[in-house]
Amino acid sequence: MSDAVLYELAEAAGLLVDWVDIAGKAHRVAPTTLREVLEALDFPANNDAACSDSLRRLRECAKGTPQLCIVTVGEPVIVNGEPGAHYQLYDESGECIEGRLDTDGRVSGISAFGYYTLLCRGQDPVSIAVAPPRCYGIADRCGDGARRWGVGLQVYSAREERDAGIGDAGAVARWACRIAGAGGDILGLSPVHASRPSFGHYSPYYPSDRRFLEPLYAAPALVLGKEEADAALAEAGVSAEFEALHAAPLIDWQRSTRVKWAWLKRLHRRFEFASAHLREDYARFHQMGGERLRHYARHAAADRGDKNETAVDLQCFAQWLAARSWSEAQKQACEAGMAFGLIADLAVGFDPAGAEASAWRQAVLPGVTLGAPPDAFNPQGQTWGIGTYSPVGLIREGFAPFIQLLRAVMRDRGGVRIDHILGFLRLWTVPAGGASADGVYLRYPFRQLIQLLALESWRHRAIVIGEDLGVVPAGLRDELSHWGVLGIDVLLFARGHDGAFLSLDHWRHDAVATTTTHDLPTLVGWRKGLDMLWRARLGLGEASLKNRHADVTQLQDRVASTLGGDGTALDDWLRFVSRGPSPLALLPIEDALEIEEQPNFPGTVDQHPNWRQRLPEPISETMLTQHFSAFAESRGETEA
Repeated sequence: MSDAVLYELAEAAGLLVDWVDIAGKAHRVAPTTLREVLEALDFPANNDAACSDSLRRLRECAKGTPQLCIVTVGEPVIVNGEPGAHYQLYDESGECIEGRLDTDGRVSGISAFGYYTLLCRGQDPVSIAVAPPRCYGIADRCGDGARRWGVGLQVYSAREERDAGIGDAGAVARWACRIAGAGGDILGLSPVHASRPSFGHYSPYYPSDRRFLEPLYAAPALVLGKEEADAALAEAGVSAEFEALHAAPLIDWQRSTRVKWAWLKRLHRRFEFASAHLREDYARFHQMGGERLRHYARHAAADRGDKNETAVDLQCFAQWLAARSWSEAQKQACEAGMAFGLIADLAVGFDPAGAEASAWRQAVLPGVTLGAPPDAFNPQGQTWGIGTYSPVGLIREGFAPFIQLLRAVMRDRGGVRIDHILGFLRLWTVPAGGASADGVYLRYPFRQLIQLLALESWRHRAIVIGEDLGVVPAGLRDELSHWGVLGIDVLLFARGHDGAFLSLDHWRHDAVATTTTHDLPTLVGWRKGLDMLWRARLGLGEASLKNRHADVTQLQDRVASTLGGDGTALDDWLRFVSRGPSPLALLPIEDALEIEEQPNFPGTVDQHPNWRQRLPEPISETMLTQHFSAFAESRGETEA
């Protein structure tokens, strides 16, 4: 068959036949990879005839009326109606605006953002989303020039009495109040999406359903009261195991899951005797959740080996308990003085066998997994084993899966961090069972996705942080900034082309400044070269501690030239990051507590204690106060 026809189809379907890696080297994707991914997109390409037929179908689809017209405030809405035809435009409250199509058959620009329904003579109803020109931002709540700070926390690492050794919303609420007392305005969390039962491994970035919450993080005492929570725990007979798990330095996910669900089951059985107020609240939650909640609950119950109605209602009850727990945690954070409170983390994809994939089968991209091409951080590339939606599927469904997702993660939050926001433009897709290097970039409808993100951001008054690390296409960061999405500047990556650490005047004004991430070494671990030792131990590369010592010296020199002194103290490194031009600086709790091991070591599963490490107990309040104070030193000020 002709490669020319194949490449024409691939380009039309959104596959980037040619791409450039992080080193600037050009690549062309192999025909075999293109055919496999095209097949997954439902565009067969086994021969010239199949390619031609798929290309014809693609072009026909492009001519159709979209399920959702998406525009920005002030832009005309193209409906291809009869010029001068009368129309009725209904907003979400049912208010009607009447008018006539312009001379080009369009609705003149709509002045208020929101969702609308257009009724026009001779046409089917048209759904319209009108987006603001940018996302809700820090300045919108705190004023121009605001410089705020906060902390990043792995939820499972935070200790709380009766947390089954895996953290919960109650532990987060206590940390939020502690951080607020030190002047912080934000507590950024690891993902709390609903997971499937653990089979020995766990990752918060491998969820079953991102629209629902992980029941294991529910804090019953926050919702039902301490007396009821304690009584149910005693009846469940797992109090001693709770204490043992709470005290352990590493999480045993399987054991913790078992005992936490034993408690949740007992709470569910006792709930018929709860107050009328609580039972009515659960009934409203259940009714509002509708079939979407029931579908999730049936899937979750089946995953746990039980499909009867009691098991399904248990899952609904657990979702209610989790939702109300996080709502209370956010309330306490704001009452303690935080301007934004909790920041959610949205994973880039989902378990292909999970509840979210089951709910939107017609929109899911089958037969491929997501990942990342080889880069300086991961020379072998990455395959994540997670699925996502296809761009064609999203458009065909009027972006309903994406809108549902945004609403779920922004509810009861002050903002959202979007993992791998580069996926709004393109995602690295790898045929199932293939190696990362055999993948191909698939384009996504960036403008429509970012418009909907801005719209939901304002509806929820939630700031947006986009994790823009890795192989970043030229111009993408500027485009994200234009839409009010904060990027992320990481101290360990803040270097020039020559490898030298950048001075603060080269850090971005439109990005969150932070010391490290969950996939990178902590500052103490980096200084000691622990990540390099792990790589050598696991056969992932040689440990060049000499080079690391040189990097440490270079960072110390950069810090010293900015702050004075010798630049060796950890507090000076924190001050350096915080003093940058970013409107928001985030301090990972691991660096605030001088923890050595990083939360996750990419490229490993069980060789490193990924997603299992708990914070030390007791916490050194002196150390915490000292590091919070150093990080907060230049925050809360207004730029001249």
